[in-house]
Amino acid sequence: MADAAAICEAVTRPSMRFVPIKSEEQQAVLVLHRARELLVRQRTQLINALRGHLAEFGRVEAQGASHVRRLLETMRTDMAVPELTRATLDCLALALDTLEAQIAAVEAKIGAWHKANPTSQRRAKVPGIGPLIASAITATVADAAAFRSGREFATWLGLTPRQKLTGGKQRLGPITPRGDQYLRRLLIVGAQTVLLRSKAAKANPWIQGLLARCARLKVAVALANRTARIAWAIMLRGESYQPIVTAS
Repeated sequence: MADAAAICEAVTRPSMRFVPIKSEEQQAVLVLHRARELLVRQRTQLINALRGHLAEFGRVEAQGASHVRRLLETMRTDMAVPELTRATLDCLALALDTLEAQIAAVEAKIGAWHKANPTSQRRAKVPGIGPLIASAITATVADAAAFRSGREFATWLGLTPRQKLTGGKQRLGPITPRGDQYLRRLLIVGAQTVLLRSKAAKANPWIQGLLARCARLKVAVALANRTARIAWAIMLRGESYQPIVTAS
């Protein structure tokens, strides 16, 4: 009874903030993303298992999911690997093929939904945000007005550094594990892709200045923070991304 009374009292407060309710369509898209995340984790487990078992027989290949196929081809033609081991690992390879087909099917559904959703398409125009990230943000954030600023949205994602106050001095630490881990991971991966492949990033003085002072992963987190703020502004205003044109 005391808890119910406290909840009723809190609801009447003018400063009370409420979580926007997602639509059924948003929940359905989030199911696709959660299913894809689970399948990707299972694929990683299978790849690690294949690598670990073959490493026991001295068969090692370069890192990366793309090199597993070459490792399996070597195993099938290598008579030094026992027949019992090859037959067992072929079962794991078959499971890997099934998982990859399922991941491709889920990603195709996400891509089809993205192409049919104008809001998701507008967000995909931001550098570092592709169809996967754009659809995830669109399905996760029901109302951008629930956040008072882009920094608050980035904080909700867990992309802002931890703040410590000691002796009246503010010190910034690393980011915390709090926030939406799935969106944060996608945004950081997207930022790393921008740093690696984008010509605009290589000509950006802000990014190059950070790279000269900080580690690449730290710069990727800072860029992901900036990308999240831009995405929030686009969501709030309902506009398309307009890149900044620098004078030559």
